[in-house]
Order: sequence, then structure tokens, then C-alpha cells
Amino acid sequence: MKSYLLPEFVIDRDDFRCIRCEVCVRQCANDVHWYDEEDDACYLDETKCVGCQRCATLCPTSALTVRRNPASNPDNANWTMDVLMNIYKQAETGGVLLTGMGCDRDYPIYWDRMVLDASQVTNPSIDPLREPMELRTYLGAKPDALEIKGEGANQRVKTRMAPQLKLEIPVMFSAISYGAVSFNTCESLARAATEAGTYWNTGEGGLHSKLYKYKDHTICQVASGRFGVHADYLEAAAALEIKIGQGAKPGIGGHLPGEKVSAEISRTRMIPKGTDALSPAPHHDIYSIEDLSQLIYALKEASHWVKPVSVKIAAVHNSAAIASGIVRAGADIVVLDGIRGGTGAAPTMIRDNVGIPIELALAAADTRLRAEGIRNRASVVVAGGIRSSADVVKAIALGADACYIGTAALVGMGCHVCQKCYTGKCNWGIATQDPYLAKRLNPDIGARRLTNLLRGWSHEIQEMLGGMGINAIESLRGNRQRLRGVGLSREELDILGIKHAGE
Repeated sequence: MKSYLLPEFVIDRDDFRCIRCEVCVRQCANDVHWYDEEDDACYLDETKCVGCQRCATLCPTSALTVRRNPASNPDNANWTMDVLMNIYKQAETGGVLLTGMGCDRDYPIYWDRMVLDASQVTNPSIDPLREPMELRTYLGAKPDALEIKGEGANQRVKTRMAPQLKLEIPVMFSAISYGAVSFNTCESLARAATEAGTYWNTGEGGLHSKLYKYKDHTICQVASGRFGVHADYLEAAAALEIKIGQGAKPGIGGHLPGEKVSAEISRTRMIPKGTDALSPAPHHDIYSIEDLSQLIYALKEASHWVKPVSVKIAAVHNSAAIASGIVRAGADIVVLDGIRGGTGAAPTMIRDNVGIPIELALAAADTRLRAEGIRNRASVVVAGGIRSSADVVKAIALGADACYIGTAALVGMGCHVCQKCYTGKCNWGIATQDPYLAKRLNPDIGARRLTNLLRGWSHEIQEMLGGMGINAIESLRGNRQRLRGVGLSREELDILGIKHAGE
């Protein structure tokens, strides 16, 4: 059958600059480039290009330029080129359209529609270089009140505190499973979290035995497939997370293609080598809040009541009500993952059309938990498209305790968001199990890049707090007076619980 698909990208090669070094040939896992000895020339097949920019980045003479294919159909707002290409693909394959990373639809990004207030004369700003600035955050259930015993210097807290996670910066690495990404990627995340005083999340792929040494900064996830879940796994965690859903595919289960299930992943996930790892959408032991409560307490019992337990759900229209049920079920942390949440593999139509923006879900959940008087009984962590320190600060002002970053962390290690993670041919060595490709990510360099990223964000967060006249992140949490909307409707402002700029 003749394919009607046009190349997604166009590659321009400057033959005058090209020195036939074959770097592009060796670096491309998609076989786009090849060298012909007889002609002494490099050739390419643009139909195979995924736009990862690896060849252009590493070309020593900058002879390559990779750009979007400008070819398009006549102007039509409804039948765009993307729509036509999707139909052509399905007409030729009869399959479900798959993609990686987060939603790339042009939905409003509310972080960009909100600005932060700043201090001027009557409430002077604070210089974080010369005055103390507290970013430390504790995640976990807090008591309604503290009972103090003793007097003076001998005062002690009598109230028994629930287990807490201590973060030196209110940012953690989101759930990214071993299998979806390479071992070197997981090690980079674990080492960076340990060095920066925060946490990384195993995702639903279990924990490789070589990473147990990072257990004090590891959050271990328990998903419906129970991959890699056993007693030692539960012990090798600072906290446990029950995954109900994720922002990239609400209501859809996990899927790791069999091509990615190597011998090491087979051992870690406790599944046969080369078989698809499928997590059903629902947990078949959870059909009510009471069922969820049983699993929460079972995990607490199994981990000797010394580890916080979180529950992760996708941001949907009734996230606030679900969050309330999760808190009442005994969870210490509620995780909300918005429509822009990333993934290694998801049906394109699900990723782009199911779920709601994290900003709206967070505002609604925080408002409801406060109205019910139970906000202190659990911390709230948000994920799904957190791109910068400014997004983190706005999320905390909107009601979050901390943020998860996934895509931003992968980009920090070199990801160019080509959205082809599900193929296993990641030219940057991140979303692959190919030993040749995986070697391209050096965990020493990956960890250093991630710690640099978090260090830079922490400095910026301190500067923003100082500009607001705040010397502790705790004082910003849920303080929506420090946020103002720009170009938002009255209904959007009401849901977010903020005023319009100038109001």
C-alpha cells in the first residue's frame, strides 16, 4: 500500500560544511542517515526522522538543520495537517495512535495567565543573599493542634506526629518507571534527589537492586499491575505511593511494550522477558473509598507505620471530591497530575483530550479541603507541566505543598521532546533499553545536570519569595492574595480563587 504520509521533518545538509565524518550516521537510531563510500557522500531518508535534533546538535561543523516540514494542505481550521496525517496513519495501519510526553494542544496554560505580587514600600522586600530564606518543606499529615509539655527551655512537643518527608526544595522528581526509561536515567534521578535533599519516584516499574542504596530519597509506587512490589521493595522506600491515575491518560492503564522488557527489567518487574507489561486501568481491589482505605492501611502496616503513603490521581472534573475522599481514607499526601503530564506511551487521543489543567484541579481541591477543615490532614503535591521555578511558586501560592517534575527533569538530562518515547529508540539514551543508546546518558553527567537545575530553581524561588517580602515557603502556601490573573474570565478567576491584576 502506498503511504500518503508526508515526512514530518525536513533535513537540510550543507554539503560544503559536511566533512563526511559519519557522526550523524552513528548517532541516529532511526537510520535516517547513511554514508556511500563510492560517492563519498552522506544521504538521508527524511520519512524516518523524529525531530530529536541529535544529529544537528552533535554535527561538528553544524552542517545539518532539522525543521518542521512546511508542506501543508490548503488553509482549513478544521482539517489541519495534523488531523489529516493522523487519519492517513490509521487508514494504513488500523491501529491506535500512540505518542509520548505530555499534551501539546493549545489549551490555556494558566501559569502563564497568573502573575505574582511584589513588595514595595510599606511591606519591604527581603534580600535572600543576606537574610535567611527557608525553602524546607515537610510532606505528610499534620495534627489539628500541638500539645506542649514542660516549661521554658525544657518544652517538648507531646503530640505524636505522623511520618513526614523532608524536602530541602519543594520540588521532587515525578514517577518515571524503569523500563519506560533506561537504568542510567533512573540512577541520575536517584543520585540528584539524594544530593539535592529531595525525592525521586520509581513509577510503576519496581526498583532495580542497584538503586536500593538511595532508599532514603526514594518514593516507591504501587500501581494496579503490582510490578516489582514485594517486601524488600516496600522497605527500600522513604514513602509509598498508590497510583490510581496519571495526567497523560486518566482512566487508562499502564503499558510497557514487550520490546522494552529486557532481562533486567524482567527481573525487576517480575514478569517474563519480552512480554508486554499491562497495568489495568482500575485496581481490582479498589472500588470505593473504603477499599482505598484498606490498601492505605495495609501499606502502612507492611511498612511499620513509619512511611507516609500518598495517592496519585489524574486531574478530572471531580478531583476535589476525590481528594477529600483520599484524605478521609487515611492518605498522608494527595498527588494531582494534570492534562499536561508526560508519559512514555499513551493513546494520542486520550493524552490530548482527557483530563483538565492542573491549575484548576489544584485550586478546586485546596478550596474544598479547607472548606471541610481537613486540609492539614494531608499534603498536596501537583504535577503535569511544571516547567520552571515560577510555576512552582505559583502552584504553592495556589495551594500546593510541593511539585513533581518529570518532563522538565528529562529535558534537563538532554531530552528534546520528540515524543517518540514509546519506540524505544531514544537517541539521547533516556527512554530506551538499547544498550548502545543507553550508554549515551552518563549518570555522573545526568545527576550533575539535574542538581544544577534544582540549584538554579532554588535560587530563583528565594528571589521571588524575597521580592514578596516572605522569608519562608510555608508563608506562601495557599496565599492566593499574592497571585493576580491576567486576561482571565470571571469564571476562571472564581475557580482559581484569585483577583484580576489591577483589581
